[in-house]
Amino acid sequence: MDFASNGPRPATAAVDASPPLRQELGLLDGVAVVVGTIIGSGIFLIPSFIAIQLHSLSAVLLVWTVGGTLTLCGALSLAELGAMFPGAGGLCAYLREAYGSLCAFLYAWALLFMIHSGSIAALGVAFGLFLGQIVRLTLLEQKLASAGLILGLTAVSCLGIRAGKLVQNLLAVAKISGLVTIIVLLTAKGTRPLHFFYKPEALSPRPISAAAFSIALVAVLWAYEGWHVISFVAGEMKKPHVDLPRSLLFGSGIVMLIFLIANLGYYRVLSGNEIRASSAVAASAVGKVMGPVSAKCIALLILVSMVGCTNGLILTGPRVYYAMARDGIFPNIFGRVNDRYRTPMIALIVQGIWAAILATSGSYQQLFTDVVFTAWIFYGLAVAAVLVLRRTQPNMKRPFSVPGYPFLSLLFCGAATALVAANVIQQPRAAFSGTVLVATGVPIYFWRSKKSPAPDTEYDH
Repeated sequence: MDFASNGPRPATAAVDASPPLRQELGLLDGVAVVVGTIIGSGIFLIPSFIAIQLHSLSAVLLVWTVGGTLTLCGALSLAELGAMFPGAGGLCAYLREAYGSLCAFLYAWALLFMIHSGSIAALGVAFGLFLGQIVRLTLLEQKLASAGLILGLTAVSCLGIRAGKLVQNLLAVAKISGLVTIIVLLTAKGTRPLHFFYKPEALSPRPISAAAFSIALVAVLWAYEGWHVISFVAGEMKKPHVDLPRSLLFGSGIVMLIFLIANLGYYRVLSGNEIRASSAVAASAVGKVMGPVSAKCIALLILVSMVGCTNGLILTGPRVYYAMARDGIFPNIFGRVNDRYRTPMIALIVQGIWAAILATSGSYQQLFTDVVFTAWIFYGLAVAAVLVLRRTQPNMKRPFSVPGYPFLSLLFCGAATALVAANVIQQPRAAFSGTVLVATGVPIYFWRSKKSPAPDTEYDH
């Protein structure tokens, strides 16, 4: 069988000798991964950026709703694919089934070098910035804190899925409880009327432009980033056919509701100008109604939220590299599992070191812009795989089907295409760097395809 074929790949002898991953995750764990991975720095940092682009509360709520709706459409589409192919690997497995090994390799390549590692790095940068607001840190100390967080959580994940799961569940409960507390405080203490269609501090309302809305949408989609990563650990779920779709649906829905209510709370306390001027809207809002001590407590909550999100990303990403190595697509070393802890330890270490390097060399906005552009190319392709496989494999068992097929999937694909095109026009640097990054994987893929011998047996995934 040719290396570039669509058929399943065998594991090498070295990889076969590794023990399998443990199936430890249930529905609650899955929802915790989805919620804990999505709710990171975005809801605390992004509102000021969005308020700069959109000057009415109605526009702000609209862009958060559009981002949440797209996330739900994507989640429901991936739920069908995840129920069909419940093993480890997530989007890589879906892309491979629909388009072949090259597409799967390019996604794993982009995931390692920008999408996933870049998301971890951006959260690490945000962690350092917020930590610097609680204790006085130099720029170098902030960067060291960012790298230290990433490497420390990587070490925890190396100790096994059980340790990583426990940390993720505790942090998810802590961050949701804290966010609910913030929302209740702001709603109860806020005295500003909610003006949905104009801003009282402006001399005249500013119309919403398509360019401003698309820029704000990129930021919102960063806040929702991570909704898909539960698919990476499907191979470690006890009942992936049932729990993967439910985790995606419940987790995405919970996050969308929290984000919308949190924004209403911010505008109940702060004016549009105050939100635009704040680098930490949640802390500013709580500080205004409860005092500076409470603001420090909220800053600590934000740090906990960032730690939880970073942990979820660190935990899930290496499962993709593991699955692709087991499938003969990625270097074999990524498919090795530690005998004692049953974790893809080498994949975890490589990802952790590279993410720490990115965190010490890039800015928050630069990182999340690059991540969103590169990621949404493959998100669009993954959701389009639902349409492709409905035609190419119509008789395959589908334990879960996308509701409203094909309209939800088509809506997501159209939005992904428009978003990528808008980024090419408005953020050409990010588009160029993302395109070059993906393109560099093509010669690597064909070099590996010539180097790898043809297999004798099929790998059952």
